[in-house]
Amino acid sequence: MNPYETEKLLNEYLLFHYGADEEVLPWPGGPLDALDYPQRCVAECLEVAALPGNARALDVGCAVGRSSLELARHCSEVVAIDYSARFIEAAKVLQSRGSLVYSRADEGEVVTSLTARIPAGIEAGRVQFECGDACDLRADIGSFDVVFAANLVDRLPAPERFLAALPGLVRPGGQLILTSPYTWLAEFTPREKWLGGRDGRSTLEGLTLALGAAFSLRETRDLPFLIREHARKYQWSVAQASIWRRTV
Repeated sequence: MNPYETEKLLNEYLLFHYGADEEVLPWPGGPLDALDYPQRCVAECLEVAALPGNARALDVGCAVGRSSLELARHCSEVVAIDYSARFIEAAKVLQSRGSLVYSRADEGEVVTSLTARIPAGIEAGRVQFECGDACDLRADIGSFDVVFAANLVDRLPAPERFLAALPGLVRPGGQLILTSPYTWLAEFTPREKWLGGRDGRSTLEGLTLALGAAFSLRETRDLPFLIREHARKYQWSVAQASIWRRTV
């Protein structure tokens, strides 16, 4: 079964995207700079001043939608796509109701009921959530001023197909934001399709080879993030954000 369709990961990602800091990490001295990852990705990587009026954004691999909503602060339309039907269903319910109750794992079978809420100041109606395959996006999706893909490329079965489609998705002068911890695993991506992490090549080098003809790399950033599994177990990772500009 696809792990991203399970109740466990749905609850973990709702907490990851919408949990208050103290709900995620109550421990003094914990890595506070790793909280609020979906918000930080947009706040730190999107060049708002470079957006045109009525900007259009695409969030590929949107999970339960927090980064999509953050993009909606600055863009009049956001198309948000994820392969997980469970994630998209939850995002749509949250969008329509404004809140969604979920469970946080604490210890064994002990859980705490929490509520995800649409953040203040966001027009959630600007976002269109839909199921889709990043490696085979629908033909009529159009083009965008921003394409954002967080923690996606190392979970695709054919990442080069996604990258090959990007020149047709990002408008000239538009922004491309990719983030990933580059956790390549054969269970998600066949080894021969890894963009990096093999044969002495880094993933950033692989991205540059794939994108260099149509995009210029503006900068990279290190973005730590924290996923809580239960009260005493966390995944701490550091994603690299690569920020690109469409050149031709």
